[in-house]
Amino acid sequence: MTRRDDLDRFYSLLDDLEQRVGGTRKLKTCTGYMDWPDRGVYFFLEPGETRASTDRARVTSVGTHAVSEGSSTSLWDRLKQHYGTGSGSSNHPHGGAHRGSVYRKRVGEAIIEKHELQDDYPDWDKRWSSINRERSVVRDEEYILERRVSTYIREQPFLWVNLDDKPSADSNRATLEQNAIAHLSNFGKRPIDQRGDEWLGRYSQSREIRESGLWNVNHVEENYEEEFLELLEQALNNTTPL
Repeated sequence: MTRRDDLDRFYSLLDDLEQRVGGTRKLKTCTGYMDWPDRGVYFFLEPGETRASTDRARVTSVGTHAVSEGSSTSLWDRLKQHYGTGSGSSNHPHGGAHRGSVYRKRVGEAIIEKHELQDDYPDWDKRWSSINRERSVVRDEEYILERRVSTYIREQPFLWVNLDDKPSADSNRATLEQNAIAHLSNFGKRPIDQRGDEWLGRYSQSREIRESGLWNVNHVEENYEEEFLELLEQALNNTTPL
């Protein structure tokens, strides 16, 4: 089987998953009161970005959670970090904390590059430990960009699978995430499903993001084991509607 054949099977499984759960969701309409599985893997799809041969939306980000031993983070905990703050936040409604979400951080970096906002957000890519200013001041300065990031991410349709195993770097969730990223990535490979010129990720400072066509950086240069598709199929068969 070729990588293209495996990609066709991967997206066919996503089609099955979409039917199984009653369609994709968007974070803007999700809450923690929904019947999320405790643990799983998620796949974000970019509006307007499709596979080369069909109008099937392509995956632009893959993620999971609780892969460190002893971690108790749930699937919704991770998705909520990407979602950001809600309307009830007293200081920064519909903003977020990109230092707690690498997805938010990378989207914000690309927005900065695209619109040449480097002078407006000098600390965006810095950890709190390297910023010698009051955190409240930095948060206030970054709030408008955090809102833009929230707007972008909350419009991304996504799918998820229930994969509840013990937190570990060797967990099935970690295996599925790593192999899915390696499989979908065009980094250092003959491109399949070429990324559109208007995709925001093309403005990223990260070569891995620009060339892989994913918001992920880790695992994009790796090879995948096609057996991960069996793991994906098993996981989707254990996934129920919210």
